[in-house]
Amino acid sequence: MGLLQGAVLAAAISATLVPAATAAAGEVSQAQRHSYQLPAQPLSDSLRAVALTSGRNIVAPAELLQGRQAPALQGEYAPEEAVTILLQGSGLGFRAVGGGLVIESPAPVTVLEGSDIIVTGSRIRGAPISSPVIRLDQQAMRDAGQAGLAEALKTIPQNFGGGQNPGVGFNVPATSGVNVGGASTINLRGLGSDATLTLLNGNRLAYNGTRQGIDVSSIPMDMVDRVEVVADGASALYGSDAVAGVANIILKRDFDGLQLRANIGAATDGGYLDQRYSATAGQRWSSGGVIAAYEYAHNTQILSDDRSFTASRPGLTLYPASRRHAVALSVHQALTERLEFSVDGIFNKRWSVSMLPLNAAGNLNVSRYEYHTTSESLAIAPRLRLDVGESWRVSLSGVYGEETVNLARYTYTNNVQTGIVPVCYCNNGRSVELSADGNIFSLPGGPAKLAVGAGYRDNVFVADSGPGDPGNVQASQDSYYLYGEISLPLISPEQAIGGVHRLNLSGALRHERYPGIDSVVTPKLGVIYAPVADVALKGSWGRSFRAPTLFQQYQVLSAILYPATSLGGTGYPAGSTALALTGGNPDLKPEHAETWMATFEYAPAAVPGLSAQFGYFSVRYKDRIVQPISYFSQALSDPLYAPQVQRSPDPAAVTAAVASAAQFFNATGRPSTRQRSSRSSTGPM
Repeated sequence: MGLLQGAVLAAAISATLVPAATAAAGEVSQAQRHSYQLPAQPLSDSLRAVALTSGRNIVAPAELLQGRQAPALQGEYAPEEAVTILLQGSGLGFRAVGGGLVIESPAPVTVLEGSDIIVTGSRIRGAPISSPVIRLDQQAMRDAGQAGLAEALKTIPQNFGGGQNPGVGFNVPATSGVNVGGASTINLRGLGSDATLTLLNGNRLAYNGTRQGIDVSSIPMDMVDRVEVVADGASALYGSDAVAGVANIILKRDFDGLQLRANIGAATDGGYLDQRYSATAGQRWSSGGVIAAYEYAHNTQILSDDRSFTASRPGLTLYPASRRHAVALSVHQALTERLEFSVDGIFNKRWSVSMLPLNAAGNLNVSRYEYHTTSESLAIAPRLRLDVGESWRVSLSGVYGEETVNLARYTYTNNVQTGIVPVCYCNNGRSVELSADGNIFSLPGGPAKLAVGAGYRDNVFVADSGPGDPGNVQASQDSYYLYGEISLPLISPEQAIGGVHRLNLSGALRHERYPGIDSVVTPKLGVIYAPVADVALKGSWGRSFRAPTLFQQYQVLSAILYPATSLGGTGYPAGSTALALTGGNPDLKPEHAETWMATFEYAPAAVPGLSAQFGYFSVRYKDRIVQPISYFSQALSDPLYAPQVQRSPDPAAVTAAVASAAQFFNATGRPSTRQRSSRSSTGPM
């Protein structure tokens, strides 16, 4: 047995600065966390780097490390956490001896049971994941030249750029995408921002606008430790919205000192001058720590005139001008040796402006719409965490969040304001969850692990255009849920079974009840099979769902009278009109999906740093909630819309339809029997 080179000297120096480590195996002192940026490399090299950085002795028999590779290690970890990640898949474990760590084989079942290592895609600490996990740490995002979190997440291949994002909405129908308040959301597989669940440290946030998206640009980049994305159905673990997958934004836990950062960039083709300034400060102590970050960002707009490929339609805003302030805070404090309290908080305020010309020449000085938005969001997420016995951990967490988007559409003629349409999209969400996970029994490949939990969630949505406006909406929806997940390591490398290096099964089941809508049960099964050390085959199957948005349910019914020609009608008598009915449906039920995923992974130990992954996925999405007619200008001409159109309706039916609508709009320019208002409805603008 040999001592890794450098560990003795590092330990001697650290002993003069901090007390010698006395934590038993499974306990992590947060004061010992350090930052690591290690590539995938031989295990011995990675362990040596951890020993040098942490000042902890790490001892291992040379024959155990020979030929073994370690995965990349990037982020801030305590020594025990770092070693646990490096040993994943190796069949090795460790135990604490005095102030050092001893690497052993086979892996002892008590390895770091109290660690915080939970990978997105499982509720069980240390459980292997049957779905590929895409991981971006802050340093990797910085190295790629990304200055903001929203920009970095756009580089993920599985993340579609459409949906609810800045610059989307003027040149596509609202059914395909929309920009409300300049928010940036994740849209995995292109299934919609509302079909991707975005979490902050595992917690849900308040929705943005009307689409149930989560604004990722509201989080300061310097506060982010890493982002983990699982592009696979995950409703069995996380509930509604996780149809295309789940993205978990994980904040830094500890930071010592003060960091200032500035970034200025500009587009070479004109427009879009971007400035970002940030400050991060933190302090660690023996039983806890605090970190806070502030970020200011400002960018100018991009007009269609600035780009040759859109210059044929001048005056259109391709990307809105915006400025914002964002603040984030994270605090954790050990109350006893087994009980810890932590709280995370974020606040964001943003101003955004877009313009749309109202004349064929695109002259903004002649006539235009100006869309001004002011959005504010905040969230606070406290948590109590208790270690029970040798392996179990119980957590009680809660979240309160709110997001307010005040939008005003101004009409200008010859640079004189001639009209205004205001609306506030106000969301808030509350949730509380009690969860636990730990070992339940032993299997040949290691301990079987179980996670269970129960919780309550409530969402409130308000669309407010002023007192007494018939388009105002105020609605709420709550839900109750139970879930369970199990991980079964059937075969491990130490058993030396020919043709089966590793075999792990997993399963999850969740029941969620939405009073007045439906009850949904979603299962998920997973398998990991490694015939040899260099090859792994992963597969998963599951069902997912998305509950209807409150806007989809409760948007008021509007009747709009159009000239038939403006809806694509031809061959009709002069003066013919068409009545369009739009609005929500309170009888909507959840959408459902069935997902399959298979992955082949190859990481040869003989070629350090080389890895290859081939994957297949299938999403069968049914009962989707859509707006039946995407382009009103083609409603009477496109045969695709024929089933939604009733031609030459009975006059009594028309009268009844108009009477049932809360709002009536006359877009013909001629008097009608019911003309309440000439402004547009309170849908997304």
